[in-house]
Order: sequence, then structure tokens, then C-alpha cells
Amino acid sequence: MAQIPITWDGLDAQGNPLRWDDESLTWDGFLPEPATKRMSQLRVQLGFTNAPDQGLLDTTESVLTNLYGKPAYPTPPVTQAALTAARDAFLLAIGVAAQGGTAATADKANKRDTLVGLLRQLAGYVQEKHGNNLATLLSSGFDAVSTNRAQHPLEKPQIREILNGNSGQLIVRVGAVKNAKNYEVRYAAVAPGGAPGPWQGGGLFSNSRSMPISGLTPGTNYMIEVRAIGGSTGYSDWSD
Repeated sequence: MAQIPITWDGLDAQGNPLRWDDESLTWDGFLPEPATKRMSQLRVQLGFTNAPDQGLLDTTESVLTNLYGKPAYPTPPVTQAALTAARDAFLLAIGVAAQGGTAATADKANKRDTLVGLLRQLAGYVQEKHGNNLATLLSSGFDAVSTNRAQHPLEKPQIREILNGNSGQLIVRVGAVKNAKNYEVRYAAVAPGGAPGPWQGGGLFSNSRSMPISGLTPGTNYMIEVRAIGGSTGYSDWSD
């Protein structure tokens, strides 16, 4: 380490300038280390706790596929079998609740809470084990909280797939856009000749993996676009 020069300016009791080599002085101490920039601590994204049901299931599938068997995570606090059972129970409860009934809705909520609780345990375990390495964190199947606060124009979202939901419902999935805060969906009915009708708002969503559009007419073709919200310009371009 290079020596750090220090300027000394003072007088002794007789008014003479102080010198470093004065035999009457005893030096005892250390110069402070120069300040260093602290590395930000990576954190596991816990957005799945408030995600729609499909988003919670997507996170569960990602963890089931990626976490288990990794050398970085040798002893997860929740077994793969236990997480699979909780997922299957939640899926079954979703189907029953779709048929209506207060008891079925309450049971679905309980099954969801159980699944979220297991994922929280695993997220805490990954937080302890990832060693502040982004690749290791992501290899668990969980997402990381973004540490990039710089504002840049957002990339245009890419629609990955559009799935059938309940009657009159389509579920849109796009690839996550870096630094996006939300996603806006719009849709337009397509006439028999191929011309789209007026655009209608499909809602704002925080989870790019599951954006349901409801109130659609079965048997009708629709054109759908998505744009990201955030960044330096406020909005991205609409998707293809």
C-alpha cells in the first residue's frame, strides 16, 4: 500500500516548530484506510407473494425446475416433493373455486398461502447461500431485485404466447423488460376482412408472465399489443 503523506503544522511549548524526528515526541497510531465503495447486496425478488395465481405458479415451476440438485443449494428447507404437493393442491383448489362457492374460494386462499409460505422459506435460504453472485441467485429459479437505478429508454416487449383462460378471457405473456415498473395491454377486435376495430385498454400489470384480458367475445379474433412503463421516456414502443 502506498504511503499517505501528512502535513504537520504546530509548535512545541517553547514556540519552536514541531518536527517528526523530535525525540521528545512519541507517535502511536495508524492512518485510516481510504474509504472504499461498498458492493450492493443482491436480494431475492419476493414479488411472487402478491402475483396473480398464474404468476405464483410460474415462480413455483421455475424453482422446482432449477433449485433442486444445485451444489450451491445442497439442503433446501423445503423438499421438492413438499413443494410439488403444495403446487398440485393449489392447482386443484383453483379448479374447484372456478365453479363458485364461498368455501371453495376460502380453501383456494388457504392453499395459496401455504404455497407462498414454502416459497418464502426457499427464498430466504437462497438469500443466505447465493454469495452475492447474480448467476448463482438466478440459478435457483428465483428472480433478483434490480440494483440498476439508471434511467434508460425501455426495450419493446416481445409477446411470448397468448393462452386461453376462462370463457371470454385470454392470458398474455411477454418477456420481462429490464427496469420496467408495469406493463400496459390493449386489444382490438379484428373484423372478417382483417381490419382491427378501435383499441381498448386491457389493464395494467406488474407481472409480465400473466396478464389476463377478460370480457372478450368467444369466437372473435383479437389483435393484442403490450408496452412497458418506466425508464427515461415513460413508455416503451408497443409490441409487435
